[in-house]
Amino acid sequence: MTYVTYADLGGRKGLGPVVPERDEPLFHAPWEARALAITLAMGATGSWNIDQSRAAREQQPGYLGMSYYEVWTGGLERLMADRGLVTAADLAAGHAVDPAKPVTRVLTADRVPAVLARGGPTEREATSPARFAVGDRVRTATMPAPKGHTRLPRYAQGKTGTVTHLHGVHVFADVNATGTGEAPEWLYTVRFDGPELFGAEADPASSVSVDAWDSYLSPA
Repeated sequence: MTYVTYADLGGRKGLGPVVPERDEPLFHAPWEARALAITLAMGATGSWNIDQSRAAREQQPGYLGMSYYEVWTGGLERLMADRGLVTAADLAAGHAVDPAKPVTRVLTADRVPAVLARGGPTEREATSPARFAVGDRVRTATMPAPKGHTRLPRYAQGKTGTVTHLHGVHVFADVNATGTGEAPEWLYTVRFDGPELFGAEADPASSVSVDAWDSYLSPA
């Protein structure tokens, strides 16, 4: 399966203009708030990591036609079904039918603010020096048809930019999404000129910055 993410959509034609919603509400319907709450509660059980949850959302067959929280609920259904936390009968009925499977941790309402404030730190100890420094020119890798989760947007693949920040060593999302380990790597911010990403029609004064792991990059 080829993965698609919202981050891939920059510069793609045929999707229509981006029209900001005036005074956009936090949620457009009550079910969206419930979708967020359930996703956070299930993530706190430790049954999967954040990159596995992103990968599950990206595997939705109708991804491009789904709303933001439809993607979230679809991904959550997949994660829970794969781990036996819901059954086909549960999903068909829209409520619990079979006995619930126990989980490792339960997020209670009184702990939500503290858990959200703590977040999920991803920085790890460096075991080797950074390969690039601020000011270095680098070129990103090309992944014509990604078969798994990646944080490198499709529009920024095979492009040349400049390193502007070093962020230390962090869990490598692409590997963490497979559940096989963290594989930490140096993480950089790379700035790309607009025309480099989107062609001659882009504003020449524009730029886009992307956080990129070491294995995405090679010297330009």
